Parts: sequence; structure tokens; C-alpha cells
Amino acid sequence: MKSIQVNVPGGPENLQLVDIPTPRPGPRQALVRIVASGVNFIDIYFRTGLYKADLPIAIGSEGAGTVEAVGEGVTEVAPGDRVAYAMARGSYAEYAVVPAAQLVKIPAHVDFHSAAAAMLQGMTAHYLTHSTFPLKAGDTCLVHAAAGGAGGLTVQMAKNIGARVLGTVSTAEKAQIARQAGADEIILYTEQEFDVEARRLTGGRGVDVVYDSVGKTTFEKSLNSLRPRGTLALFGQSSGSVPAFDPAILNSKGSLFLTRPSLGHYLLTREELLWRAGEVLDAVDAGKLRLRIDHTYPLADAARAHRDLESRKTAGKLLLAIE
Repeated sequence: MKSIQVNVPGGPENLQLVDIPTPRPGPRQALVRIVASGVNFIDIYFRTGLYKADLPIAIGSEGAGTVEAVGEGVTEVAPGDRVAYAMARGSYAEYAVVPAAQLVKIPAHVDFHSAAAAMLQGMTAHYLTHSTFPLKAGDTCLVHAAAGGAGGLTVQMAKNIGARVLGTVSTAEKAQIARQAGADEIILYTEQEFDVEARRLTGGRGVDVVYDSVGKTTFEKSLNSLRPRGTLALFGQSSGSVPAFDPAILNSKGSLFLTRPSLGHYLLTREELLWRAGEVLDAVDAGKLRLRIDHTYPLADAARAHRDLESRKTAGKLLLAIE
């Protein structure tokens, strides 16, 4: 089978298309024939070595396809089931062995590409808005990269809850995309200081929570945007890692809360997975969560997909089409 691997961590050019034997599922595992794989920043973190993994590094943490075979003891799925998953590396491939407990069945009216586009970023938006800082009607949140894949879904979920959403974007084109997702106010961070705007738009109070996937370049101003006892949910670092800092800064800015969550810690049980994935896929099926697929690439063009994602010029989800 064809697969993308990294033998030496580094740039997009280190993504190598190789032929390897098709794996076989072991106990509690399923073999999935991949139709579509999501492209996410976590893939870049593994490719560059920011996140450590044994060599050769299998890339891709999200996919959708059909169960081909199952190992001993599998009760969650059966051959022929249409399934999707996240947080199991190796989806940049024609086949992947996945723990059966991580697979969820795709609703009948949701296609493979939509399922692959929804899983990782959709469940990320879900845990951020439902668990990390559970929004309620009347809350105000600031969403960075509001025209991106995770950002756009976070905006939609926040609006479905009844929150007020301030979204930051880099261009007028992305501003329009964020507005279509439901953002109430747009802050063009290339022309405005977003912390100053966030305070102005909240009458000086500050927002209840900032959902920040950017990291290094936004960290301090994200803290400045919060109300007293507000929460900064730093769930990504597309601009780089945040430097070390004195935790006393959280006190001086209003006894703030800071968390660095990741999806895996919000999928600790199969019941939690089925809840999150179920709500996300059902919302897609019902039209309450609209996916924006920016571009779909063939498997051999994985390096181009990574370059496009890193350029931050895309708006929405990037996919690899495996078949």
C-alpha cells in the first residue's frame, strides 16, 4: 500500500511517499481502507519533530473510510461499516490499523470527505466550547483564526450555544468567511490591536474566554483581552511555542486561568468519544454545523498541503483524497 512517512524530521519535503505492506489488525483493532484524511497542524508538529515519535513517523491523525477487517475481541465495528476517527496516527495512507474503540460510525447522509473534515477540528471545537470553558448564552468569547478549520467550527458552535463571538482574521476575505460562520464582530489583527478592540467591544470589561490556536504571537494580548478571572484556552501554537513566563502575570492581569488542552485528554473514554463525535456528526448531518473544505489534494501532494497550511493562507479544512 502507499503511505506517507517521515524518516528525518524537518520540512514538507521530508514527507515521503512509500510502498509498505498492508498492515493486519491485531486484537481490539480494525483495518480501515482510507477514503479521505484530514490535514491538521498536529501533523506538522510530528513532521518537524516538535511532537516526538519513533522513526519512521507515520503522519495523519484523522481519517474516514470503510472497515476491511477486524481483529479478535472487536465488538464496536464490523467489516463494511463506514467509519471515521481522530487521534490515531497513520491516516496519510491507503490503509490504517486503528484501535476499534476509537472508531465511530458515520451517519448515512454524511459522506467520507465531510466526516474526515469534521472529526478532529469538530471535536476540538466541541471540547473547547462544551468542556474547557463551557459557554452559555450571553457569554462573550474571542476566537483566533476565526476563518480557519477549527476556528470556523468553534465560531459556529459558540453561536449555536448563544454566545457572542469576536473573531480575529488577517484579511478582508477571511473576515467575510468568519462572518458567514456567525462571528458577531471581526477584528482584523493585521490592522488593529486585537486586545484593544476586544476591550472596546466589551465596554472595557474583557471577554470571558479566548480560544487561541496561534500561541507565541498572540499569547500576551490574549491575556490582555480577558475579564478578571477569565480563561485563556491555548490549544495550538501555529506561530510557535510560548516562551517561559512568570505565573504571577496571571494574577496581575486579573487572577486569570490558563490551560493548554489537547483533544486526547477530552476523549478519555469511549462514552466521551461517542458523545463528542456524535454531536459533531449529527450537527453536520442536520446542517447546524457547516464544513468549509478549502482544498483537497491527492496523497502524493501531502507536502503541498503542508506548505499551504503553514502559509496560513488557507481558510477552512484541507483534505487528502486517498481514492
